[in-house]
Amino acid sequence: MPTKCYLAIDLGASSGRVLAGLFENEKLELKEMHRFWNGAIEKEDGLHWDIDQLFTEIKTGLKNGFAAYGSAVQAIGVDTWGVDYGLLDANGKLVNTPFQYRDARTDGMMEKVFKTVPKAEVYNRTGLQFMFFNTLYQLSAELSRPDFKKAEQMLFMPDLLNYWLTGKAATEYTIASTSQLLDAKKRDWDFDLIEKLGLPKKIFGKIVPPGTVLGSLTAELQKELGGNAQVIAVGGHDTASAVAAAPLANKDCAYLSSGTWSLMGLEESNPIITAESAKYDVTNEGGVCNTIRFLKNIGGLWLLQECRRNWMEQGEELDFIQIAELAMAAEPFVAFINPDAPEFAKPCDMPAAIQAFCKKTGQRVPQTKGEIARTAYESLAMRYRSVFQTLEKLHGRRLEKLHIVGGGCQNKVLNQFSADALNRPIVAGPIEATAIGNILMQMIAKGDVGGLAEGRAMISESFAARVILPEDTAAWDKAFERFTAIV
Repeated sequence: MPTKCYLAIDLGASSGRVLAGLFENEKLELKEMHRFWNGAIEKEDGLHWDIDQLFTEIKTGLKNGFAAYGSAVQAIGVDTWGVDYGLLDANGKLVNTPFQYRDARTDGMMEKVFKTVPKAEVYNRTGLQFMFFNTLYQLSAELSRPDFKKAEQMLFMPDLLNYWLTGKAATEYTIASTSQLLDAKKRDWDFDLIEKLGLPKKIFGKIVPPGTVLGSLTAELQKELGGNAQVIAVGGHDTASAVAAAPLANKDCAYLSSGTWSLMGLEESNPIITAESAKYDVTNEGGVCNTIRFLKNIGGLWLLQECRRNWMEQGEELDFIQIAELAMAAEPFVAFINPDAPEFAKPCDMPAAIQAFCKKTGQRVPQTKGEIARTAYESLAMRYRSVFQTLEKLHGRRLEKLHIVGGGCQNKVLNQFSADALNRPIVAGPIEATAIGNILMQMIAKGDVGGLAEGRAMISESFAARVILPEDTAAWDKAFERFTAIV
């Protein structure tokens, strides 16, 4: 039995997991309690999350955790993807099943909002990158829905799950910072902006910092799960938790949280909101321990996930390792896409969409699965280089390395392509960075770790990282000229 155990509920856009963090002899070890699929479900009014099923899966994981570690369980933390939320009525019940951020109801909503509040003003207030699915645009779309009138409170996905676990409603800072409704400098709701948009002030609850103790499990859950522990509001945005676990030893390195989305950025003390940051549409999201995540959202492995889904629907049972092998065997630099182009943002026939983009831009069209996958991988690496250079420019210094954390850091093909494209060393790991960062904030809240720097040192001692060095950089330099001309 470990000295202490912490349970991390880590939900991504394509999968979820409950992991136990076992802390003994100043080191942390992870044990998987439960892992499950996640994805959008389609209903008559659009794309939603199956939140009830997710909560059932979470309870299975927690029950397994209590069965395995009993009274050693100290705390529980929840992190999820950003921007999405549940709306509660006066009785604390959901008004509707939470929408999935790729739902079409936000189509055209950005342009509509900018007629009320100019785009430049929105950025200067919030410091956030413009993404069609930001909470601002989702809530603006809700205004025309009859059921929205019943809403008394909005809780982001991790906050909603914390509410179900404890009966205590609170809005955690890092997840709220993804909404584009926060004053980035005050780190609180921008009620002036909210009023201009015609959104009801009553639904925006008090914001609490990561590390806040919310309370114990409800009596009903204690009985059902066979145990009890305090629930901590950790870095509720999964990227905030992932960055917390990144071994950022100094200011001369960037991070990349790699998964369905790729989020590349720098850790800062204060928001950077300038004409240049607005020009490049760089975001300022909240981090743990009073940090700011100055970053850029990039399309990510969604491209490959959608390709795989389409191929599987056609009867091709390919896993991601096989897809990577096909990509490595294909001819390099056949064509490039812009991973952030709108035609790739929503569920689609991704192989066909990639081919159509290449045809539209006058390139050779990739034909085989390997060529299509390699086009996606190489384009992601090139986009990383572009964003990396932007970060260097905005901060006025050379960045010496890139730390890649999260599930995508296992992708050896993309890691090597990224090192080659950037001409910088890549440090890959830890793999379960999000869950580890979740656990780290629980440990800080409980007093078992003295702070972020101490926690990162403990993580570096506990989990091995792999260094990938750049190889054929000249070929990538030449190909980058083609990429920039196309995108």
